[in-house]
Amino acid sequence: MKIRDAVPADAEAITAIYNDAVTNTTAIWNDTLIEPANRRAWLADREKQGYPVLVAVDDAESVMGYASFGDWRAWDGYRHTVEHSVYVRADQRGTGIGRLMMATLIERARAIGKHVMVAGIEATNIGSIRLHEKLGFENAGVLRQVGMKFGEWLDLTFLTLTLDTRPNPDA
Repeated sequence: MKIRDAVPADAEAITAIYNDAVTNTTAIWNDTLIEPANRRAWLADREKQGYPVLVAVDDAESVMGYASFGDWRAWDGYRHTVEHSVYVRADQRGTGIGRLMMATLIERARAIGKHVMVAGIEATNIGSIRLHEKLGFENAGVLRQVGMKFGEWLDLTFLTLTLDTRPNPDA
């Protein structure tokens, strides 16, 4: 298995993983399935912004998961903060792929001078929360009943990781 930058040819596999998460999990708070053209446009947009989209692939180049980060909020004051997403194909969950993609994402965020990485995780997804904690993320709080899916209110747990030791943004 290796981690590499995604290319447009990966869009179909990324779409399948995304749509599985929409259909079967509370990892994505969306009800609408997407087409590969949506993911190709998303890839192009991330590239234009200078943000990575990573894929974990096996020896046959089959995509087993994908990960990315982007702006946390649109205002200038948040420019040193990113929020990330990591999704692993259903048959590969629990194999360490998410951890490897996260480690690579963290290093890529540091390399472009980001200061904090934010994770927004559905509060009952204890596996993802524990993974983030093992990587050094700290619980920053829970927003109660801010989303809904499958006919239930969902809580959103925020975790943050400080990526550097700058005493101020200009350091």
